[in-house]
Amino acid sequence: MRTARVFRLSMAHPGDLSELEGLIADGTVRAAEIAAIIGKTEGNGGVNDFTRGYFTQTLMALLSTHLNRPAAQLLHEIPCVLSGGTEGVMSPHYSVFCVSESEAAPVHDLALAVGTAFSAPVAAEIVGRRAHVDSVAAAVRQAVANAGIERLEDVHFVQVKCPCVTVARAAAAIAAGKAPLTSDPGKSMAYARAAGAFGVALALGEIKPDDFDDASLLGDFTLQSPRASISSGVEVESNEVVVLGNSPHWAGRLRIAHRPMIDALDIGAVVDVLADLGISANPQVAAAAATRIASVLVKCEPDRRGRIRGQRHTMLDDTDINAQRHIRGAVAGLVAGVIGDGRIFVSGGAEHQGPDGGGLIAVVASQDRGNV
Repeated sequence: MRTARVFRLSMAHPGDLSELEGLIADGTVRAAEIAAIIGKTEGNGGVNDFTRGYFTQTLMALLSTHLNRPAAQLLHEIPCVLSGGTEGVMSPHYSVFCVSESEAAPVHDLALAVGTAFSAPVAAEIVGRRAHVDSVAAAVRQAVANAGIERLEDVHFVQVKCPCVTVARAAAAIAAGKAPLTSDPGKSMAYARAAGAFGVALALGEIKPDDFDDASLLGDFTLQSPRASISSGVEVESNEVVVLGNSPHWAGRLRIAHRPMIDALDIGAVVDVLADLGISANPQVAAAAATRIASVLVKCEPDRRGRIRGQRHTMLDDTDINAQRHIRGAVAGLVAGVIGDGRIFVSGGAEHQGPDGGGLIAVVASQDRGNV
């Protein structure tokens, strides 16, 4: 039977893996058991955010020495999904998801299950199109199967990292007679996130194949997945997928719960998802209970209608500060205020990932006091 463990580790800079290295050195973590990484680096979160690639390169070099396998090979085996931008009170950190085999009997009816998958490389000309959606959907189905999750309703969080189209990739595709959807890298990231969200929704049965076409991506915002968290970047060439859910076939004390956030002020969703895990926020999680929390994962998006609960916001009109940086800082403050910890994964760009202007929050926590 498999058991999942999660370690939430801090970093002094985007290449700092000293805390993980220490856990490997003292035997707490075996490098061979590391299944996935999800983290926040202190870059800008945009096309030229190279902090994500810096962290990934450093991670794979570290694991390569312990596993005696080429770093280039590990890049295609261990998803390393990073979101740039630690605005406001967010603290740069990363969650390490470990999976081990043991003879241990289940402690609870349901325990955290982790599944991963990689798609084939995504060509520049299909990014943001139906073929991209289908590619993500196939990888998500593979990750769900890898996790051994039998009921789709037991899937609570699907993290996907999609490639985007850079100017160079666009030029190469055009030269080959294959026009990309857009040559603008920023727009490409948005289309890639939309394709990822549609792929998750399709794989989880939230939408049907006939419900959409290419024009629906960034066009029909009634189509969404309340369990998808999609990032896009230049540091990947294929879709990297991490599925988190609960399963009776896993042991361990961890469990995951999620709630949709209707907007950037939905503090109720934060309180409710903690309550689902037996953790009270009154108004903030007590220090003793906070030790049960292993990882907090949030997606958010500036409301494109320009209003939050009827009041105007200016995030979309600010020429100086990108709207995604605004929303990450705002939502991070709200969530961290309840959790009492700045080590939270808050990622912007939530197109089709929950309601317009909203997103989702997922929390991994121990089902027993004092155990993570």
